[in-house]
Amino acid sequence: MVVKYGVSGGCLNIKLIGEMDECSASAAREKCDGIIDGNSAVSKIVINLSQVAFMDSTGIGFLIGRYKRAKRLHIPLYVQSPNAAADKVLSLSGIYTLIPKAE
Repeated sequence: MVVKYGVSGGCLNIKLIGEMDECSASAAREKCDGIIDGNSAVSKIVINLSQVAFMDSTGIGFLIGRYKRAKRLHIPLYVQSPNAAADKVLSLSGIYTLIPKAE
């Protein structure tokens, strides 16, 4: 899992690339937490999933963990561009009630 990020207009954009499973989640979690902590002055965080080829329930746990971290910092978190399979997993889990999709 590759994690890229940038800040633009007060928005922290985090892009995940690769597969989100039990093997890759730990490293992605540590990297994203460091990025979020280092950019705590932003007005929102968007996690782009457009290049996540595979996501299982580990991805749900990953997103909820980043949501909790962002909430402690009072920063809204959004997901963007999940592929059809990831969108189905996220919809069935009900995660969109916590973390809305960014347009």
